[in-house]
Amino acid sequence: ITTRLVGSEMCIRDRAFGVGLAVSLTSCHMDVTPDQYVEVDNPEDIVSSELELESMRNGVYTSFRATFYGANTEPSEVMCDGFNATADYGNNYGGIHLTDVSFTSSDNDTKALWADMYGAITNYNIFITSATKFANATTDPKLKAKAQLYIGEALCFRAYSYMELVRHFAKAYNASTASTDLGVPLVLAYNQQEKPHRATVAKVYEQIKKDLDQASEYGISGVSGEVRSQYVTLDVLNMLYARYYLDIHEDQKAAEAAEEVILEADNVGYALSQDGDAMANEYTYDNGTEAIMQLPGSLSEGGSGVNSCYTRYSSNDVFAQFNLPGGTVYASPYFLPSQKLISMYKTSDLRFKQWFMKGYYALYLGGYITTSVYTFTRYNGNPELTSNGVPNARQKVKPFLLGEAYLIAAEGYLNSDPAKSKEYLNALQEARKAKVTEATQQNIEDEWFRETVGEGLRFSCLKRWGKGYTGRAAQSNASRAGMVYTGTNYDKKSMTADDVHWVWPIPAYEVKVNQSLENEQNPGY
Repeated sequence: ITTRLVGSEMCIRDRAFGVGLAVSLTSCHMDVTPDQYVEVDNPEDIVSSELELESMRNGVYTSFRATFYGANTEPSEVMCDGFNATADYGNNYGGIHLTDVSFTSSDNDTKALWADMYGAITNYNIFITSATKFANATTDPKLKAKAQLYIGEALCFRAYSYMELVRHFAKAYNASTASTDLGVPLVLAYNQQEKPHRATVAKVYEQIKKDLDQASEYGISGVSGEVRSQYVTLDVLNMLYARYYLDIHEDQKAAEAAEEVILEADNVGYALSQDGDAMANEYTYDNGTEAIMQLPGSLSEGGSGVNSCYTRYSSNDVFAQFNLPGGTVYASPYFLPSQKLISMYKTSDLRFKQWFMKGYYALYLGGYITTSVYTFTRYNGNPELTSNGVPNARQKVKPFLLGEAYLIAAEGYLNSDPAKSKEYLNALQEARKAKVTEATQQNIEDEWFRETVGEGLRFSCLKRWGKGYTGRAAQSNASRAGMVYTGTNYDKKSMTADDVHWVWPIPAYEVKVNQSLENEQNPGY
């Protein structure tokens, strides 16, 4: 791991710390602590001082941040019904968008999520093991408490990664079959020689709960929430519990965990954006009031992956000669929002106004230039994170947002307390200037679509509800001009609830190196 500790902000040079058992620690205060190269023979010995504990903690956060956006978000979105492949998409995310014979166990996009999550888990495991040994050995009670708190953070991150893995590579949780349905391999300690079998879905979710419970015991439950917190808090823990309970269909417990976050709003300062300026502060400038957690990023240091497939901005002086909107800047995205998605919103909806744009930049696709087609601009890019004035889709990572808490509360209370369900659904709709509806299953599902588009949650939502989708009709101006692909597997694509592709393939390379998985591939691959 190579880190610099600057005030309260993490400045991380490497994407994630490695497993090579050689740790380089860098401090800003070069006169106090020079560069060190620490050789260790055992990963359990990586943390042997408070400096190493702090530095390795930064590596843990780097690993967590690296599991967001880009390849960890976009495939789950473009597989569903919100986006259409453009004439210039070049088969990027092609297999998963089409889910035809080209979608195999060698698909690079599903492999990326598997590799990123398990890569992060390796780092969490090394830290948990070594920091636990350090905590048990120290006689300083304050240092012990600090080490345990940091272990709790890593446990939350491990729970998140396993939740993402089991959501994508296994069947949705079903109480009657979870004890036999294959989940994903559970790896809880670093061992290069281990070749684990897949644990059952039930066992994976049991481990997620165990990690969250231990994180609470190790002090996370005592960390007060904070708007845009860079670190794990009680509210982050409750959001993880809410997702966990929602997945296993303990709906009221999910609602209660989400409600704990909502009820903290006045104390912490969380608030749903209720006008255009607030939306821009949140989703353009990363300075809003909806982020329960927001990880740092800077112009020099970068950040996580980018959700650039929806915009792909470039600059060319030729465009300025034609007096096109945006001057030299134009968009050439791989995917455009479907008409199906756009039609979900009222024109007054703040999300529609903030996240969908036409006429601000020229759209250049398939040899055509237009200003009459919407692009998806939720991840347009924070101007502070680009140096040349061209939006680069880089935003500070927001793992948990307040809007999701309202959705979980609405869904979770629907059957046990319909009045509360309606209260939380309507509170979100009113803040967004959306149509206020009754609390029905369909209305709640529609609100999930509107609120979380682009976050990668559409896939897990449809899967949790046991629903497929029918068609992803394209914007007429785009299809008429040949800017998007049309046909059975494009704008007319449908997926039934029992389609095998709702369970992603175990990557072929993983099966090749881990023979324990040879007879455990998911059906259809």
